[in-house]
Amino acid sequence: MALHGLETAIETAFPTYKDRHRWKPKVVRYADDFVVLHKDREVILQAQAIASTWLQRMGLALKPRNTRIAHTRHPVEGVAGFDFLGFHIRQYPVGKYKTGTTGQGKPLGFKTHIKPSTEAQHRHLLQIKGELRKLRAASQEVLIGTLNPLIQGWSHYYSAVVAKATFSRMDTLVYAKLRRWAHRRHPKKSSWWVSEQDWHLREGHWTFKTDRGKTLRRHADTPIRRHTKVTGARSPYDGEWIYWATRMGRHPETSKRWAYLLKRQQGRCSWCGLYFKQGDDLVELDHIQPRSQGGDGMYTNLQLLHGHCHADKTANEQAG
Repeated sequence: MALHGLETAIETAFPTYKDRHRWKPKVVRYADDFVVLHKDREVILQAQAIASTWLQRMGLALKPRNTRIAHTRHPVEGVAGFDFLGFHIRQYPVGKYKTGTTGQGKPLGFKTHIKPSTEAQHRHLLQIKGELRKLRAASQEVLIGTLNPLIQGWSHYYSAVVAKATFSRMDTLVYAKLRRWAHRRHPKKSSWWVSEQDWHLREGHWTFKTDRGKTLRRHADTPIRRHTKVTGARSPYDGEWIYWATRMGRHPETSKRWAYLLKRQQGRCSWCGLYFKQGDDLVELDHIQPRSQGGDGMYTNLQLLHGHCHADKTANEQAG
């Protein structure tokens, strides 16, 4: 809240266009972390000065250790790209068949990759190492119960970016740490015995699990689902329940059933195919096969329709 307005102060200091090129920098802020994006280094330096002046009024200052100027494609001080909120953002030059494009379809000559940062990977492995050290005398079941939330939470955080190779690497490194943990617990047993005891090789897979079937989650088990940018300046609390229920499958003012149907129908009326809009007077729940004809109330037999579309469908059914 204290930093609210910093983005506006930086953006409004520059014209929207200069020499028919968009010139206003893009500012992205999350809590007290922010990044300023622009293709001109001088604009970045000016934005840094504006931010410093703006913060001084509240007795704050940019921390030099956490402030740097970077380029997304070319190395600056030996490093290309930048880290933000645990992600590493970098652009790679590619050929014409793999290049990204502008909103007008013009090829850019590069592709943007967002990956888990090296520092974030290191912190995650240190956290797992610390738990293994604390639980070196615990049972396998207790260890799995402790590690699963850590692995699942970290993997879900990065599941919308280019992280599949990183997930596989994490699994390999975690396996090495688990081997050390297992051999420490059974110092007089052979490697084969330890592998069979904790990884159950006779079943044909290397799966770290208990005899009761409690299994350690792998990072690579988390599917990659690309993030879809939020439209404009929308917020989950702006009352646009149709948009958010369609996007997220839920909204504070929408029932679970309606949210599920909106998401399944991708925000469209099943009868006319048009999108539901916030100003629509009536959206109604319909049974695809009417109850009078033996239809049930299962989700597979439900759909959302505009009020007038619902009336048309009912009239057609009665006429038929």
